[in-house]
Amino acid sequence: MQLDFALPAGHLATLLRGATMVVEDPAVFQIEGPGALACLQGLLTNDLISPGENSLVYGALLTPKGMIVVDPWVIRESAGFTLLASRSAHPATAELLHRSLPPRLARVTDLTGQRRLAWLLGAAAAERLARASGGAVPGPGNVIRLPDHGGLLLAGGTPHAPFRVMALGTMQEIEDLGTRFEHAGGQRSGDADLAAARVLGGWPTLGREIDERTLPQEVRYDELGGVSYTKGCYTGQETVARIHFRGHVNKTLRGLLFEGEAPLQERTLTIGEKEVGVIRTAIAADGHLFTLGTVRRELDPAITLHAGGREGRLINLPVDPALAGVGP
Repeated sequence: MQLDFALPAGHLATLLRGATMVVEDPAVFQIEGPGALACLQGLLTNDLISPGENSLVYGALLTPKGMIVVDPWVIRESAGFTLLASRSAHPATAELLHRSLPPRLARVTDLTGQRRLAWLLGAAAAERLARASGGAVPGPGNVIRLPDHGGLLLAGGTPHAPFRVMALGTMQEIEDLGTRFEHAGGQRSGDADLAAARVLGGWPTLGREIDERTLPQEVRYDELGGVSYTKGCYTGQETVARIHFRGHVNKTLRGLLFEGEAPLQERTLTIGEKEVGVIRTAIAADGHLFTLGTVRRELDPAITLHAGGREGRLINLPVDPALAGVGP
């Protein structure tokens, strides 16, 4: 079985301590109108009202039974909202918005293909961005626009996000930012770095940790700040609230560490003959496999698990940089 992603030797330290830009071509929807806030508030698991304007919020759009359809980032500005999701989620997101939002209250404009999204990763990313942008860097969960750079939008990562800042703009605006970012001492990279940042941060990915049967609490939405239990009703809210107040999920997203970089020949996690979970994403880096998997909730954190004849152990999320061999 092939590895999902592999980092070059020594690159993990650069990813965690340095400044890296990864550019994606996401699904992008602009939502405006007199009822945009109320309509989106009735769809997203998280609260859009309390953070106010110029804010960034993570959440999910659910089925009526509480399963995740898409896990978007939502930017709120005075003129409206921008919803960002993985490109693979475009059809499902477009269909859900078309079905759920009345055009006279919340007009949807599909900007997919017209915008690029840059994720700025690493402890030094904000400082390099400040050099590249002339000093403008948003705080956590805040949004600013740079009129001197064509209206480029910058949004600071929320406290538990696997990135420091995201930048949204046209292809040319993002390319120009990338050039300035490199001149400021940053570097550009690809999908492996973004995937590694998500795994180390304990952040689920649509199509890997999240599928059509996933509930928010199964993929750490409480820990990630992706769900509000005080905002009122939204689609799927009854299931999510019932789990939170009256019960629990049977499986949850956990980090697991395996020694050695060889691919796992089997993704099923076992204790003895009993299946207790499955590995969803594996990153090879500096002699280890850092993985995210869904496992039984009741497992003892100190227990040894097996996958493909290899021993692994549960680790806390987000992953301690020292565990990854990266010092201060």
